[in-house]
Amino acid sequence: MCEPMSHLPPFIAPSRYTNAADALKQVQRIYEHNLKHLREAMRRFMAGEPLPGHVRACYPFVRFQIRTTLRNKSIDTAHLSYGFVSGPGRFETTLTRPDLFAGYYLEQFSLLLQNHDCELEIGTSTQPIPVHFSFAEHDHIEGSLSPERRALMRDVFDLPDLTAMDDGIANGTYEPKPGDPLPLSLFTAPRVDYSLHRLRHYTGTAPEHFQNYVLFTNYQFYIDEFVRLGHEAMAQPDSGYSAFVEPGNVITRRVGSEALPGDALGVAPPRLPQMPAYHLVREGHAGITMVNIGVGPANAKTMTDHVAVLRPHAWIMLGHCAGLRTTQQLGDYVLAHGYVREDHVLDEDLPLWVPIPALAEVQQALETAVSDVTQAVGAELKRVMRTGTVASTDNRNWELLPDNKPQRRFSQSRAVALDMESATIAANGFRFRVPYGTLLCVSDKPLHGEIKLPGMANHFYRERVDQHLRIGIRALELLREQGLGQLHSRKLRSFAEVAFQ
Repeated sequence: MCEPMSHLPPFIAPSRYTNAADALKQVQRIYEHNLKHLREAMRRFMAGEPLPGHVRACYPFVRFQIRTTLRNKSIDTAHLSYGFVSGPGRFETTLTRPDLFAGYYLEQFSLLLQNHDCELEIGTSTQPIPVHFSFAEHDHIEGSLSPERRALMRDVFDLPDLTAMDDGIANGTYEPKPGDPLPLSLFTAPRVDYSLHRLRHYTGTAPEHFQNYVLFTNYQFYIDEFVRLGHEAMAQPDSGYSAFVEPGNVITRRVGSEALPGDALGVAPPRLPQMPAYHLVREGHAGITMVNIGVGPANAKTMTDHVAVLRPHAWIMLGHCAGLRTTQQLGDYVLAHGYVREDHVLDEDLPLWVPIPALAEVQQALETAVSDVTQAVGAELKRVMRTGTVASTDNRNWELLPDNKPQRRFSQSRAVALDMESATIAANGFRFRVPYGTLLCVSDKPLHGEIKLPGMANHFYRERVDQHLRIGIRALELLREQGLGQLHSRKLRSFAEVAFQ
């Protein structure tokens, strides 16, 4: 029995470009053309109209081919960390949301054209757009369908296919079949769309609001302080930040600026999402996003898996830790320069034998930020901040294990602090080529009888949270001032790295 014919949008033939802006316009044209096809078919499906076959529309692609290793001789790629390929071949990736990623795609296209004397081919791929990924931000279509009609969607539309969303490219395990193109990007379009939907769900904010500099924390106290600082910045005409966004896409504009039409759509949720995000917005997404990932490596991996598709310029972990040395005091800072990975959540994606190096640019920014905010220098700076190895565990009650084995391992590793998230965030930064760093604050010393007690904790939070957060913000501002040329490190490149950052 033959399968029913697919109901496809009118075909747009592939075309070649030597101008990045023109190539981007064609990507946008194909994407909007195909999205319109899916949305119109969904409208008819919801109205109960018959459709002339299985409805399908596919993502746009970008492709380019070079036949030699020769590059533009006027460009020295020896010092570049992205924007070029390492050898001849045919390279390709699918693309999505060219509205959200317009600036990103324009930069990647421009670098390819600049670093290789080539043409970019833009066309329609054979990778279907799952119908769920075509819905607009405020569409809640499935909720209005009957159970029978929802069950029928699978026969009429393409649904998300997890086999098209794995992280083989990022993990370095992807091997194209003979005749297949080599990858241009770490993420395919379906993988990106999947994460964009997950970000909405977990953080309560739209991906459009995420900024390129990200802080992760494991305590709501830091978020409360970030909210206070965010509203404080909105009351200052010269703060440099244009808006502050909270869960539910509730937007506060800087004093003196006009609200935009979409601002009124934001509504505070009845309860906070699992990992709420807050965004201090700056032009060109150059502001700061802060996410409360909660406690544990599973949350840390989940959030960084999805934030990574936005290609942020840096992320930093700010949180509490157990101090493991007798010389540490409650409130001291720990700048991680190495990690013991006992979190286990990334063992299948990033083997334990892979070292997670400290990135000099991030380390220097964090150390400078501690000095700037605390006004400590020299020996005084060393007294309030120790550089050392941080161990991350997936066992919150490691102290209760028999035979003292965890303590022995931590001593052998020379660890100075212990938490549950930092190694995961650093390892996923390494894995996804996102510059990373960790600055923790000692909140207890379980090996020395100083455990967290309510009174002690409240005093500690009042004394340190504001300062710690200001250090994190200052570090990201320093990284922003450095520029991307210094921030994106070749340490994160594999042998045959994809061209897209």
